[in-house]
Amino acid sequence: MMKKAVFIIVIAISLLSTNVLAQHHKLQNLPYVDNKIFHLGFTVGFHTQDLRITQSGHQNDDGEVWFSEIPHYSPGFSVGLIGDLYLNQFMNLRAIPTLHLGSKDFIFREQSSGEEFKTSTRNNYLTLPVQIKFNGGRKDNYRPYVIAGAYASLELTPRKNNPVLLKPLDYGLEIGVGCDFYLPYFKLSPELKFCFGMTDIYETKRDDLVDQELMKYPKSISKAVQQMIVLSFNFE
Repeated sequence: MMKKAVFIIVIAISLLSTNVLAQHHKLQNLPYVDNKIFHLGFTVGFHTQDLRITQSGHQNDDGEVWFSEIPHYSPGFSVGLIGDLYLNQFMNLRAIPTLHLGSKDFIFREQSSGEEFKTSTRNNYLTLPVQIKFNGGRKDNYRPYVIAGAYASLELTPRKNNPVLLKPLDYGLEIGVGCDFYLPYFKLSPELKFCFGMTDIYETKRDDLVDQELMKYPKSISKAVQQMIVLSFNFE
């Protein structure tokens, strides 16, 4: 009788364990998608452009000293293509040519009088980031990841005769985090990325500026380095 009871308990525990495991392991969508050597996708999202500004402290002929800042972020739109090369189970090499359409708003303020001058510049960038994607372990139908890489960018429509003019070429580093969600027919990956420029993109030679009265504003800046925050949704 004891042996029979033990046998029944063992069978019951086995059935219960199987049921519990079945509840915790969902059916995986796209189980082999991460093993593809190469695949394509696209990305859409939003971004904000910013600059790390170095003030020059320039004093003009009237004794004025102007300072500048970007007081708030202006959202822009981003769209691009994804090329992904499988390296191993936890690493992928990615190239993501992306078009960023956005702008920057500036406020120039005179330090003594408090007088202000506002202007904006529209900057549309074509960027080519090359990244390493570091994948975590897959859990059911999601998988977190971290990205790190470098980028080069080209401004497509520099706007001259404006108090602020930026050089068209830039390069820098980027890092980010995201998560792959495996849906029945594709992967959806929300991703947050931070881009840090590595070069001065501020144009100090302003032969294009027709109104010389405006020269006091560009002279107030000696250096500017690009920064960007990108929230994207990748479809692969």
